[in-house]
Amino acid sequence: MAYLLGVDTGGTYTDAVLIRDETVVVGAAKALTTRADLAIGVGNAVRSVLAQAGIEAAQVSLASLSTTLATNALVEGQGGRIGLIYIGFKERDLQTHGLADALKGDPCLLLDGGHNHDGSEAQPLDEPRLTTFLETHKSEVSGFAIASHFATRNPTHELRAAELVTQITGRPVSASHQLSAKLNGPKRALTAVLNARLIGMIDRLIGRAQEMLVEIGVTAPLMVVRGDGALISASQARERPIETILSGPAASIVGARWLTGADHALVSDIGGTTTDVALLRDGRPTIDPAGAQVGIYRTMVEAVAMRTTGLGGDSEVHFRTEGLQGGVTLGPKRLLPVSLVAVDDPEVVHQALDAQLRNATPGEFDGRFVRAVPGQTHEGIGPREIALLDRIGDSLHPLDKILRARIETGALKRLVERGLVQVAGVTPSDASHALGRLDAWDAMASVKALRLLGRRRTGAGEMLAPDPDKMAQIIIDQLTQQTALALLETAFAEETPAFDGSPDVLARHILLQRGLGHHRGLLKIDAALNLPVIGLGASAAAYYPAVGTAVGAKMILPEHAGVANAIGAVVGRVTMRESGTVTSPAEGKFRVHLVGGPQDFSDQNSALALLEQALRTKAHADAAAAGAADIQVTAQRDIRTAGVENREVFVEAIVTVEATGRPRVAVG
Repeated sequence: MAYLLGVDTGGTYTDAVLIRDETVVVGAAKALTTRADLAIGVGNAVRSVLAQAGIEAAQVSLASLSTTLATNALVEGQGGRIGLIYIGFKERDLQTHGLADALKGDPCLLLDGGHNHDGSEAQPLDEPRLTTFLETHKSEVSGFAIASHFATRNPTHELRAAELVTQITGRPVSASHQLSAKLNGPKRALTAVLNARLIGMIDRLIGRAQEMLVEIGVTAPLMVVRGDGALISASQARERPIETILSGPAASIVGARWLTGADHALVSDIGGTTTDVALLRDGRPTIDPAGAQVGIYRTMVEAVAMRTTGLGGDSEVHFRTEGLQGGVTLGPKRLLPVSLVAVDDPEVVHQALDAQLRNATPGEFDGRFVRAVPGQTHEGIGPREIALLDRIGDSLHPLDKILRARIETGALKRLVERGLVQVAGVTPSDASHALGRLDAWDAMASVKALRLLGRRRTGAGEMLAPDPDKMAQIIIDQLTQQTALALLETAFAEETPAFDGSPDVLARHILLQRGLGHHRGLLKIDAALNLPVIGLGASAAAYYPAVGTAVGAKMILPEHAGVANAIGAVVGRVTMRESGTVTSPAEGKFRVHLVGGPQDFSDQNSALALLEQALRTKAHADAAAAGAADIQVTAQRDIRTAGVENREVFVEAIVTVEATGRPRVAVG
C-alpha cells in the first residue's frame, strides 16, 4: 500500500493531503501559512494530516510540494535585490518587455559581447568590466541574472560570465539559455531576472520543508510542482525557481480534474492573494504558447494557460473616492486580515481600533497595522528603510503610530515589496467574519475595522456604510463582481474563433453585462457562460455560489475543493521538455546549436539526428534525476522551408523532445 503526501503552501493556508494508492483521499488538513518560516506551517499541516489518517510518517512513499510563493511574490512585486549582466544588447533593449521596470533600479551592466544569429561571436566578452562590476556589487545583491545576445544559438558568453560570478561572488546565478531555448533576448533576460529574484525565497522554502519532513519522520523523496502541472525534483526546483510560478494554480487544475473527472470546464481557484482561472479542455489544461504571465510580467516559462488576478480572500480593500456614491475595489496586493492579527495580538489591535473609533473624523490609516517579518536578509535597503525597520522592531503596531512623515510611505512600500514587513488591514476575509460566514479568527476586530472603513465619506459627503454588515456586503459583492469578470475574460481569451477586441474590454461591454442581467426592453438580451465552473479554494463555498449566479453557469464545488492544490501536487507526472534548433547559414550547410557550441553538417538528416539524440539524452537524464519511472520519450520536428526559384529551401528546424513518467514510489 502506497501513501502519497501532497502539500501546498498558499498565501494564507498551508494544505496537506494523504492519498492511498493514487485513488482515495484518506486525510486532509490545513494550517496557517507562517511567512517568517514557511516550514513551520508545512510541519503543522503534515502532522495534522498524519494524525487524522492514523498513518506513520515512515509509511509515506512520496511527498510533493506545490507553492504559490513565486506567483504571489511576482504579483506583489517581492523578491531579492539582484544584478543583471546584459551582454551584447543596447540600452534601449532594457525598455523591451518591461525589463527596466522589473529591475526596479537594481544594478545592471551593459557589456560588450554576444553572438550573431548563426552562433558566431559578434564581439569578444569584456571580462575586465564584468570583473569590476562583480567586485563592486557582490555584497549588495542576493544573486545575478545573465542574458547574452543570441545565447540560444551559442551560450559560451553566458557560461563564462556565470563562471566568473561564481568565482568572484559565490552568489546564485541565472543564465537565460538554461531557462528557455527560444529567441527574444529581452524576454529571456526578464525571465532570468525574475528567476534570480526568486532563488533565495524558493531555496529557503524547499530546504526548510525538506528539513521539517525529515524531522517529522518522512524520508520519502520530495517533488515540486512546475508551472505546467508536471513534477520535478526538489533540487531541480531550487536551481530554476522561475519554473514554479503558477505551480499552485497548475496543481489546482490537476487536482480539479482528479476530483471531478470533468473534461470541459473553467477552473477558478481563489486563494488568499490571487484568483487563478484556466480552461480544462478534453481533460487537460492547455499550455500557454507565449509563456506564463503573472501580473504584469510575461515570461518564457512553459506553464498552463491561466489568467492570474490579484484577487483573493486577503486582498487589500481600497476606498473608491471618485463619483458621488463611492465604493470599493479589491487587490492586487495582499494584506494580513485584521481578524487574523487580532488573534496574534488582541490587546494592540483592539486598543488601536477603539481609539480610532473614538476620533471624530476618519484617519488615513485607520484599521491598518504593520509588523516586521523576522529572519529576512536586508541587502540593498537604504537608511530610511533601515530606520523604519528599527522603529517597527519585533512588535505589531498601528500604522499611524509608525509613519511620521508622508515621505516614509515610499520606504514602507519598498519594505513590503522586499518581503521585510507585512501590513494588515480590511480584507474580504474580514467581511466574511463579520457576516458570520467564517469563524476562524477574531470577528469583533473585523466588525470594528469595517465600521472605521464605512465612516469614509463619498463624493456626495455621505458615509459609505455606517453599518458594518452593510460595509461587509459591499466588499463581498465587489469580490463577486471581480471574480465574474476574471471568468469572463478567460472565456473570451479562449474563445474560437476569437471576438474582435481585448478580453478585458469585452468582459465589461455593456451589451454583455445587460445580457447577464437578462435585459428586457425593446431588446431581449441573454448571456451566460456555456460551460460549468469548478470552484476551488478554502473560501470557494462562501463566495462562489453567487459567482455562478452572476455568470449564469453551473458551479461545481467538489469535496476537498479546499485542498485541490495539495491533491494536484501529488497525482501529477514527471515531464521534461527539451528543444533545440538547426539553422542553415549557407546553402548546403546545416548548423546544430548545442550547449557546447554550434556544429556544422553537410546534410540535413545528420544534423537533425544529432540534435534529436542530444535532446533525448538530456530529457531522459533530467526525468530520471527527478525520480521518474517507466520513462517514455517522444520527439517532434518542425521543419520550416521557403520556396526559392521553384524549389523548397531549408530555413530552420526546431526539434522538441518530451520525456515523461510517474514518480518512482516505494510501496510499504
